[in-house]
Amino acid sequence: MSVINEIDVQALQDTTAAVRANPALAQATVSVDGSWQGGCRLAAQTGATTQGGVRDESRVAKFEMSSDEPARLLGTDTAVSPGEYLLQALAGCYTATLAALAAAQDIELKSVRLELEGDVDFRGFLGTDASVRPGLQQVRVRLDVEAPDAGREQLEELVALVEQRSPIRDTLIRPVDVVTTLA
Repeated sequence: MSVINEIDVQALQDTTAAVRANPALAQATVSVDGSWQGGCRLAAQTGATTQGGVRDESRVAKFEMSSDEPARLLGTDTAVSPGEYLLQALAGCYTATLAALAAAQDIELKSVRLELEGDVDFRGFLGTDASVRPGLQQVRVRLDVEAPDAGREQLEELVALVEQRSPIRDTLIRPVDVVTTLA
């Protein structure tokens, strides 16, 4: 069994082969359940996951998350802001994607550091300027990857592949339907 970057390469290959043979296995739904805690605060927990049509309840309430806004943005600064969670989601996805893709290419990583920044113009959120979108204007990711046996060109190709295959990056750069219903 070959393990590179703490990724079981055989398991990765087996998963890839299984999805090729049965594309329905690639279909997944993740969920989060949350409740307002007053002000800008939210308490949330992981919900069930469904993959390949099979619902898995083992992650229900397994992990808890809280969010709030900084005091200067009407919050009480008791938790991570939603914008910071978004950057963390991208960083986490980049990390997982990078580690798996590097392992698949037999690239051993010694270290990976990520620095992310996102710019927002709150005129959109506050409704003071209709021409300004309420979301992030730009996200910047700086990767510092140390892989002693890989050259710069190989790492640049790896990062380009991460940009192509990161599910969270794809979600951020392409329109995605967000359907909101009132219960």
